[in-house]
Amino acid sequence: MIVAYNIEPENAMKRFIHHYSSMCRGVLSCFDRIVFKGYLPVIRAEVLEHLLAQNGLLIKDFGRFVKQHSARILQHAQAAAEKAQRPMIYLKGRERKEDLVQKMVRDEGLREGLVCVLRTVEPCSSFNMMPGEGRPRLVSSRRKCLTFYFYFLDREMGLMHVRIQSWFPLNIQICVNGHELLARKLDRHGIAYRKEDNAFTWIADMPRAQRFADRLVRIPWHRRLKRFALRVNPLLGDLLKGMDYYWVTDQAEYATDVMFENPASLKPLYDQWLKHATLYFSAEDVLTFLGRKLHANFQGEVLTDSKKKRWPGARVKHRVKENWIKMYDKHGCVLRIETVINQPREFKVRRQGTRKGRTVMDWFPLPKGVAHLFRYAQIAKAANGRYLDALSAVQPPPRAAKVMQRLAEPVRRAKRSFRGFNPALVEDVEMFAALLRGENAIHGIRNQGLRQLLFGDATDPTVRRRHANRVSRLLKRLHVHGLTAKIPHTHRWRLTAHGTVVITTILKCHYERYPELLAALAA
Repeated sequence: MIVAYNIEPENAMKRFIHHYSSMCRGVLSCFDRIVFKGYLPVIRAEVLEHLLAQNGLLIKDFGRFVKQHSARILQHAQAAAEKAQRPMIYLKGRERKEDLVQKMVRDEGLREGLVCVLRTVEPCSSFNMMPGEGRPRLVSSRRKCLTFYFYFLDREMGLMHVRIQSWFPLNIQICVNGHELLARKLDRHGIAYRKEDNAFTWIADMPRAQRFADRLVRIPWHRRLKRFALRVNPLLGDLLKGMDYYWVTDQAEYATDVMFENPASLKPLYDQWLKHATLYFSAEDVLTFLGRKLHANFQGEVLTDSKKKRWPGARVKHRVKENWIKMYDKHGCVLRIETVINQPREFKVRRQGTRKGRTVMDWFPLPKGVAHLFRYAQIAKAANGRYLDALSAVQPPPRAAKVMQRLAEPVRRAKRSFRGFNPALVEDVEMFAALLRGENAIHGIRNQGLRQLLFGDATDPTVRRRHANRVSRLLKRLHVHGLTAKIPHTHRWRLTAHGTVVITTILKCHYERYPELLAALAA
């Protein structure tokens, strides 16, 4: 089933918090893990060939040239570790680097500077020499090379790492954590907080912390990333002098954390949300969360899967192509909704672009360039808000009984009485299921569309007119009971937030067959 989630994320979060205000400490929306990648101009074979020629080398000398400068990267990493008196560790297997480094930080009580340098052999994008007409040429290929991970405890960015491959084109990956960044900011401003792993469980000044989190997109990322590139790549000072890395956002995770008072408050609610998200969120819902519309030209997969063995609880992930939105609990007292963007071109940003040979300001696919990080935050925060709004429709059985019993009572308007709805009546349940269909959420509820869903497409004009009148009266009843609202300047209707909650609750009770609740409502 699908619900209309066309709301602002802030309003969605307010509605969710309104339901659970007595149990929540606050809500924080912040970047979590951000992976930046840097590419030098020598990523193109023709530029690298030109660099060889500048140094008086032929293309056949490429192998010797690469080995020589790969050795310089190794020597630089060894010198950096020795200067900081930190270890350089060679990893042979699939040991988790983050766990190793965090244990080192805890055991040694490190506060700032280089933590360690890890080196391992990994696949990389590089070049091979191939024979060509008249002379050999360089072509892109996948190879293996020695790769270095520099782990830093930065004064402003917290624990982070810089990965550099030792073979040309010397691509760099920099991974930072938004919650680490925010923690350092709170420390500098003297704001108290409690933090477990990469999640805050309490912040003394929540509004100010949210303002700091919102300003992360304003950081001059190009300068920050360049500073770290200079620390790990010695070739930028001589051989590659004048070249700069082009920085892109390879992956961005944006989390909205709802902090609960204690695990006892969150656990029973989380069990219901997990079941609701797994059983009832359809492909149309997932597309709507991520701001996409269902259309006939959509190509790709929309999948939902749950992982029940994750410690300390379960998580559910909804994936649309290579982007996804997840729900899981952190340390038993934080509900996290997290949107992960890997393919930004599935979304749009208003920017300058070329259309029909003219430069115009319009909505174009979102590029990966780091300058557009602000748009990542806008998209992900809106997606998290829609997801929270969908979860706010879940009502515990005692509250659901009150809501549905009130729905069954008649309502008087202008000296006229409108009868209620019976949540235990199959005819009403089928009508509610029809209202929640995807086309109604996207195009609005129309008399004709609802009539075809409920009664089919009658050929007799008299029967068709009778059905149309019946649906008109039904739409009026739904409006009087506050379940629907008129879309201005149209002949269409939409479900209200109250209607979404009520109808979703009715269908949950029907499909999950709460016998005691249905029996009470039927009586």
